[in-house]
Amino acid sequence: MAAQRFGGKYSPGGPSGDLPGGQPRAPIPRATPGKQKPKGSWRATLLFLTAFTFLFPAFGEEPDAMLLSLLAGGMLILSGWLTREGMKAREAFEARRAARRPAIPRILFGAVATGAALFTGGLIGYGISAYPLLFAAAGAALHLGAFGFDPMRDKGMEGIDRYQTERVARTLAEAEKILAQMKDAILRARDRRLEARVDQFISQARGLMERVEQDPGDLTAARKYLSVYLEGARDATIKFADLWAARPDPEARATYEALLNDLETTFASRSERLLGNDRDSLDIEIEVLRDRLKFETPLPRQ
Repeated sequence: MAAQRFGGKYSPGGPSGDLPGGQPRAPIPRATPGKQKPKGSWRATLLFLTAFTFLFPAFGEEPDAMLLSLLAGGMLILSGWLTREGMKAREAFEARRAARRPAIPRILFGAVATGAALFTGGLIGYGISAYPLLFAAAGAALHLGAFGFDPMRDKGMEGIDRYQTERVARTLAEAEKILAQMKDAILRARDRRLEARVDQFISQARGLMERVEQDPGDLTAARKYLSVYLEGARDATIKFADLWAARPDPEARATYEALLNDLETTFASRSERLLGNDRDSLDIEIEVLRDRLKFETPLPRQ
């Protein structure tokens, strides 16, 4: 027998998606899902490709020139990788209102690697002279001109405890991993409508995560809430996707979509109050959430 959804006509989220009494849903903070690639990533890819200008000719040269060409090509590949990772870190930094600068200035190190590659290439053609140094300086300068700089200062962190913000960062990183697992799980259902529905839920969850980042309040309680909230949604998605892939069940699908609706409305709309200082209320809500996830997760029929 399929698991039945709690509640009846007085439960939140009827067919119209409104709350009891016809009241519209409370607005939930939205956040744009993280991009797969940073803006301008094609330039980093082009930097990767320039490495082959050293790698291909290397095998037709003398052993000493061949070694230098391979080193130059390897450093350009390293530069491209560092630069791409630095652009990702910079984009994540700019997307947040409060953030700490990246611990490693990858774009800057990428510029140094580009300069070192051109210096090594200059040694092949001109030996020890001023030209390799000029090539290195020009290459590093052009690299920074093309890709910019890493964030060098913290943003919006005045008066904020560093340890507390690092705990928030770790909590949000763990939450992002759970969302990625949820996204991977629903792909097994091979249903674009369900994928879009999960994308909507992920967007709502990121809005909740953004609220935690901006005002963590009691972080221990907020982390517990996020853990139950997201892990429960992920586990329900995995069970549903396995069931749907084996044998499509419209009733299980309706139960699963209703569960996502309840998570978005009943719980996410209360996040501002729950992430404040009302710890007792939060603990009660967490227990209620656990019970709902336990009984509303789609199960195969017996």
